[in-house]
Amino acid sequence: MPRMSKQRKQEWSLFLNERNRITYNGLCRKCSSECKQSFRCVVVHPKQQKSRLKELSKMYVGTRF
Repeated sequence: MPRMSKQRKQEWSLFLNERNRITYNGLCRKCSSECKQSFRCVVVHPKQQKSRLKELSKMYVGTRF
């Protein structure tokens, strides 16, 4: 596998893991959309957001903010 140039490494720094390989979020790897996100980020996708809201609402039932 060829080495990355310094410029390319800087561009992809958010996506590089400890072995300097480009890594996407686990949910994004399975998704067919082109909006791939880094493994370091919290996924923000309309389909995933609905399911996440349901999970959060179950966790915080009865608590006050």
